[in-house]
Amino acid sequence: MATRHFLTLTDLDRGEVETLIRRACELKQDFRTGKVYEPFKGKTLAMIFEKSSTRTRVSFESAMTQLGGHAIFMSPRDTQLGRGEPLEDSARVLSKMVDCIMIRTFEHEKLIRFAACSEVPVINGLTDSYHPCQLLADMQTYYEFRGSITGRKVAWLGDGNNMCHSYIDAAGLLDFSLRIACPEPYLPDPELLRSAGDRVELFRNPEDAIVDADLVVTDVWASMGQEQESIERNRVFRPYQVNQQLLALATPEVIFMHCLPAHRGEEVTAEVIDGPRSVVWEEAGNRLHSQKALLEFLLGQRN
Repeated sequence: MATRHFLTLTDLDRGEVETLIRRACELKQDFRTGKVYEPFKGKTLAMIFEKSSTRTRVSFESAMTQLGGHAIFMSPRDTQLGRGEPLEDSARVLSKMVDCIMIRTFEHEKLIRFAACSEVPVINGLTDSYHPCQLLADMQTYYEFRGSITGRKVAWLGDGNNMCHSYIDAAGLLDFSLRIACPEPYLPDPELLRSAGDRVELFRNPEDAIVDADLVVTDVWASMGQEQESIERNRVFRPYQVNQQLLALATPEVIFMHCLPAHRGEEVTAEVIDGPRSVVWEEAGNRLHSQKALLEFLLGQRN
């Protein structure tokens, strides 16, 4: 059987995503009731970080610990990857020593090259193009608060970045309407937009995108590696800030998500992110449980 990787959300089909969402909810309930479940005894996850992280590192490391396994943190400063060893060689060697590999890096192409030479599952912990693990947590969170997202309206306001790309994938897989409000120079990948068909609409005006939305999502205006652009980005994206006036245009039952870290007063106001419509803290915590479900699925460990 071919090794399953998780590089984008589309590496799973709709049924698999829905199963993972339900399973993540089960694992979360078990965690809260103190049930011990350790199917990963003797299993090791290698975690390669070229980009810094809080939630990705802690959630994956905690997930492996709670499931009875072990996680190894690796950075370019501490490994041969930082001294020029080819990705392909590292993949061949590591996959003979560990059971799964999670990579958080810049170029998505590097992840694809690594996975092509790995004998064990490779997970995308974030690239400049996609952030599928966050989408699993987001979809779990919506399911917990509002039920199925199928047929719902989701508004994405801000940069057409990696999170936006993964939301485009999710719209196609789970059959919801995604309305993206984004300034012209920062639009999502045009090929990805074409592949999404009528599931995705582009708006220049955030007010138009957010009308009757069931879920509103945003992200920082300058992602890692774009800090030198922050002054220009703050100017361009200012009209796309999620504030109470804008949120009032959505449905009365709208919820707000953000993958964090957040910059209050920039992409979102404190009144929104700390307000009653925000589910960002539950969303962040769900990274732990959705990734447990993903690891269990990829390693075939569910009893």
